[in-house]
Amino acid sequence: MHGELPKSNTTVAPATAPTQKKRKRWLIYLIVLIAVGGALYYVFGQKADQQQRRGRFFAGDGPVPVLAANAQLADVPVYLDAVGTTRALNTVTVRPQVDGKLLSVNFKEGQDVKRGDVLAQIDPTTFQAALDQAVAKKAMDEALLANAQNDLARYEQLAATNAINKQQADTQRSLVAQYTAQVKSDQAAIESAQATLGYATIRAPLDGRTGLRQVDEGNIVRASDTSGIVVITQLQPISVQFNLPQQYLGEVNAAFAQRPLEVDAQRSDNDAVLDRGKLTVVDNQVDPSTGTVKLRAEFPNANLQLWPGQFANVRLLINTLQQVVTIPTGAVQRGPNGTFVYVIKDGVATMRPIVVQRQDEARTVVRSGLTASEQVVTTGFARLTDGAKVTVSSGDTTPAAATDAPRRQRQNGAPGASGQRQNRGQ
Repeated sequence: MHGELPKSNTTVAPATAPTQKKRKRWLIYLIVLIAVGGALYYVFGQKADQQQRRGRFFAGDGPVPVLAANAQLADVPVYLDAVGTTRALNTVTVRPQVDGKLLSVNFKEGQDVKRGDVLAQIDPTTFQAALDQAVAKKAMDEALLANAQNDLARYEQLAATNAINKQQADTQRSLVAQYTAQVKSDQAAIESAQATLGYATIRAPLDGRTGLRQVDEGNIVRASDTSGIVVITQLQPISVQFNLPQQYLGEVNAAFAQRPLEVDAQRSDNDAVLDRGKLTVVDNQVDPSTGTVKLRAEFPNANLQLWPGQFANVRLLINTLQQVVTIPTGAVQRGPNGTFVYVIKDGVATMRPIVVQRQDEARTVVRSGLTASEQVVTTGFARLTDGAKVTVSSGDTTPAAATDAPRRQRQNGAPGASGQRQNRGQ
């Protein structure tokens, strides 16, 4: 038919291979981007939510709960701390002074002895014989002297009448002087023999405690023996030697010149006081290799709490700060501009700078910036800001007593030099 249009035979050509690969590549990119975006949201989104929730928690509108304490006036002792070594004031090795057989030992190991107590006995037979011989020799010479003196008296009478030659009288006078000197020599020999005989009895030279016995009965002892018989150590009183850095020397000397300085000896594992004594000497020179000076304190040691060779913590009292402002150390905060505290007044905490004079783990002495009876925050600084409202929770608001003052004092919060827990003098 002439009026009909011809049918179209047109068809859509299939996509080429490169086009299909390109579409697949973009699909992979899209999936990777979605996965990365989900991971980033999981990591950072939750953290942001947590921070937001934390911020909402700390940004509460209510007053900040804190603990507080009142500043107080107190007398604060100032100590210098060191580690010392206990030393006996006297230690004697008892040695024999003569040779002989040891007949007896009259002490027990670890026994307390007094000066003059008999410790041991050496066979005195030969020494007694020497003494007897010296006594006999003196008696003989005394008899000769008496006879010579009688002859001299007769010769002098005869010489006065010219009955005999005067030279004969002078000779007799010289003989009397000779016998007199001999008698004196005999007396010296007797005293020497008596001393030697006395050495056969060994006595304690001082009050103290005996150690381990070095020799047994029946042995031959000699004066040249170096080990001796026993060592006696004086335990009461006893001393403790310790070192202090040289920067404290002037302060110690100034205080020592004014009064006796008290010293506490403490256990090395805690603060228990073993004994209380006095400083006795400051060494006359500083050790240039360590920069320290030696000091010695003496203790009564009535209960034998200190023992020679024992280490002990030493606490030297050099001063007492009278009626100073003290607060708990936990109240002191540090910032870019120095130390400060939060002072509570009418329920509001105000930041106030202070100057610290001395400080330890428990107590701080405030030089300036705070007055007694003012209340300071000791705990609860996490949400605290200058001018924030606070509520003081129940608790002890009074700092520890001044008598429980810090054993390790520091100045301006700085520890002592050379590992010493010392106080710097002001």
